[in-house]
Amino acid sequence: MRYLLIHRLDETRPEAWNPSPEFIDRMGAFMTECAESGILLAAEGVHRSDEGAMISKRSGGTPSVTDGPFTEAREVVGGFAVIDVASRQEAVELGTRFADLFPEVSVEVRRVMEFEDLPADIQEQQGSHVIDAAQGHRD
Repeated sequence: MRYLLIHRLDETRPEAWNPSPEFIDRMGAFMTECAESGILLAAEGVHRSDEGAMISKRSGGTPSVTDGPFTEAREVVGGFAVIDVASRQEAVELGTRFADLFPEVSVEVRRVMEFEDLPADIQEQQGSHVIDAAQGHRD
């Protein structure tokens, strides 16, 4: 099962966005372990929200774009990882180990929707093979 780990950092804490060499070493060792074990599919950090934008659309409306920083949010996405593990418990354990690398962080663990999770009628619709292929499945 694939899981998405999303970590959120307090954007008001400059040290959260300027990691120490010691932190980089700990994170590097952890990521190397995950990559070598085969469970890490992707992982990236992201820049502060002042370099981003939020796109919102309300029912029947037109999309609106708000440039960062997102001052209404104390915690913003700091990065993500996609892992392939056997269970939710294993994903939570890995997320807990990841969180332990930081002095302060929150980590959200979410199962990735697989093509097979969709109802059969949706899977059978014309064009659904594009979703399947995008998730790395082959006929």
